[in-house]
Amino acid sequence: MIVVGTDAHKRTHTMVAVSVTGAKLAEKTVPAVSSGHLQGLRWATSRFGEDLLWAVEDSRVNTRLLEHDLLGANQRVVRVPTLLMAHSRKTARTWGKSDPIDALAVARAALREPNLPVAHHDQSTWELKLLMDRRDDLVGQRVATANRLLMRLHLIDPEEPPPKPLHRARPRAALNQRLEQATGLSVELAREELHDIDQFSRNIEDLTNRIGHHVHALGSTLTDLRGCAELTAARLICGAANMTRFRDEAAFARYVGVAPVPAWSGSARGRMQLTRSGNRQMNSALHTIVVVQIRLEGPGRHYYLRRIEEGDTKAGARRCLKRKICRVVYTRLLADYNRREPRST
Repeated sequence: MIVVGTDAHKRTHTMVAVSVTGAKLAEKTVPAVSSGHLQGLRWATSRFGEDLLWAVEDSRVNTRLLEHDLLGANQRVVRVPTLLMAHSRKTARTWGKSDPIDALAVARAALREPNLPVAHHDQSTWELKLLMDRRDDLVGQRVATANRLLMRLHLIDPEEPPPKPLHRARPRAALNQRLEQATGLSVELAREELHDIDQFSRNIEDLTNRIGHHVHALGSTLTDLRGCAELTAARLICGAANMTRFRDEAAFARYVGVAPVPAWSGSARGRMQLTRSGNRQMNSALHTIVVVQIRLEGPGRHYYLRRIEEGDTKAGARRCLKRKICRVVYTRLLADYNRREPRST
């Protein structure tokens, strides 16, 4: 088997072929368009045959079209995290940094790591991710604009506190009525910023509705889980995407950052500690479910209280409940994915 490592950029992709021992065989640079991808595919298959493994640096902005073209040609594609590629480059005998050196590092990292994520394009979850990313951007812009507006209102009248929260329509209407009775440049700018917040809020609400419809169109069962509304379900669905890339539930738990990591040496055996790695957005979605289940009467709250009675701290009990909910989420995500993609079972 020949591994073709690819260092992807916006304009060009550099491909380096290596043998199973990691020896460099050939390299080629092609344009980062479909015709260039086809050119690179013809180059690799004509020289090394059909038994190829394509390893691409995990940079979705630069590699999505490349992955799409390679998968369309029935090629095997794995994604190499940037951190693994950087480690491979540091241990190489070739000094410096260039596209061929990076592509070689990608290929050797793929040889060294047998369980890398396999590229898979699920159009429905990809569209859901685009909607979620757009909503997150708008929420960030609304928060920034609201902060600037609060500072401006303090300069206009420090003694009168502004109505909050500004992401709700009623406080914005009250503030707009107050600003209409004042004059000055600062007041004019404040009205413009309030108008921007209104526009952001309308767009966010529209996106939220579209995301909810998208989640229900996918037939997700996550919304049947207490504490998991449409936005939380969408965060989990687009974060997991291709569920077949997780070998089991433990691998999924490590991916979302709820599996503890070993932290012991010598005689202090068995000690584990909290991990801060993993997909933090999915971790936050799980935390939302945990908080809701602890607040409401039900099995989640009963389990949480029982852990505290057995000697756990509140934080420790929350982590145990989060790990328990992670199993349920994994089971539902896998079942929903197999229902959408029956060939993957």
